[in-house]
This record gives sequence, C-alpha cells and structure tokens, in this order.
Amino acid sequence: MENKQIHTDLQGKRALVTGGTKGIGRAIADELAQAGAQVIVTARNHPGDSNLQHHFIPADLTNAQQVLDMAQEVNEKFDGIDILINNVGGLTTPPGGFSTLTDEHWEQELQLNLLSAIRLDRIFLPQMLEQQSGVIIHISSVAAKQPLWNLNMAYAVSKAALNSYSKSLATEMAGKGIRVLTVAPGATKTPPMEKFIADYAASAGLTVDEALAQLLIQTGGIPMGRMAEPEEVASLVHYLVSPAAAYLTGTIYAIDGGSLPVV
Repeated sequence: MENKQIHTDLQGKRALVTGGTKGIGRAIADELAQAGAQVIVTARNHPGDSNLQHHFIPADLTNAQQVLDMAQEVNEKFDGIDILINNVGGLTTPPGGFSTLTDEHWEQELQLNLLSAIRLDRIFLPQMLEQQSGVIIHISSVAAKQPLWNLNMAYAVSKAALNSYSKSLATEMAGKGIRVLTVAPGATKTPPMEKFIADYAASAGLTVDEALAQLLIQTGGIPMGRMAEPEEVASLVHYLVSPAAAYLTGTIYAIDGGSLPVV
C-alpha cells in the first residue's frame, strides 16, 4: 500500500469563514491562517479590530443580493475558494416555547441558521466541482439533538435541519472530490453565549452564576465541568479541513465536553 503523508498543513488553500470576526468564527479564521491558508472572513459589520489580519468583506448572509456581491468579490480577488466554513448563525428568538414564537421568529431563525449556509454552498460548489476538490464545514449545535423547548426551540429546529441538509449534501458530493462535514459545539465561551446567559438570568430573576447552573441542570450538565474555548472548536475544524481527514465526510462531530446524554 502506498505510504501517504498525513498532515494538517493548509499552505496554498483559500478559506472563507462566515461570521469570522468574533467567537468561534474568529478562532477558526486565526487557526486556518496559522496553518498556512489564505483566509477571507465575512460578517455584517467590521469589528473595528486592528488585529484582524484576514481579508474582510461585509455581508448580511440572510440577504441574497449581499451574498452574491460578497461571492463576486471573493472570486475576483481570490479566484474561488478551497474551504468554506459556514459558521454564521445564532439564537435570536425569545424564550418561552411555541406560543412566544411568531412566523417572523421562525423565518428569522431559518434564514440565519439554515438558508444562509445553503446560499453559500450553492454559489461556491460549482467552482469546487470544476476543480474536483473542496471542503465544506457546517457549524451546527448540540441543541439540534437536545432542544430545550423553553429556551431555543426555533434555533434547535433550524440546526437540526442544517444537520440533515449537510448529510444529504455530503452524500451527493462524496464521489466528486468534495467533503462535507458538520461540527456541533456545545456550550462555548463566546460573547453571544455570555449574552444569552445574562439575558436568561435577567428574565428569570437570577444571578448569572445561578442562571448558568440552571441551564446546565436542564442539559444534564457537562461531564468535563467547563464550557469549551473557541480555540478548541477551531482545532477540530482545522483537522477536518486538512489532508489528514481526507477520508471523512458526512459525519456530525459533537464537541461538547461529553454533555450529550446519548450514544
């Protein structure tokens, strides 16, 4: 059998990271750049951070025209991409269950967490198919498998739909040189997570520590006893997009400190 070198070097690769200016997205962008990739990041607004070393393109990925404009700039300046990290997303709807969620809430969550990724894939896949190579990562959530009706119903549903879509696309692309994978973080120490805990604490009349403890009880706790660092999620993504993971596609990778109570 041929002895192939297994490595995680990304030298010469072009990577687009959506939502790449903060939190998990920023950590992924920095990690891929450190591994040698040329990194483009997109978000609605520039964070105003002079330390952001990646090429930035402003875009609201729930807006189809802005997605087209962003993709045109990517293709003109970089002649396409090799790696697409669909990281943009978030929990934007109020707590309280079905009765608090309007049609607009559901539409908003599906646009942000599902349709934004579908748009990007549809735009960049033709070029990947032409070069017969590419990797697409969808950043999902363990909430897709463990929804909390009173906190994240629409968000969990949108991420479950993303999981199903990602698996379907992976099967379609498997024989065409393109790998599609899903990474599902659990509780991760990011500004949006901190805001979510603070908002929940305020609505429930709890301290932030009490709110966090209550949330952990609802999810069954985290056996490792802490939230993930964004850099730990980024490390997994780096491996998955690298040549070292060349035989991996169609799989969902939970990175949750053991919190999912299922096999």
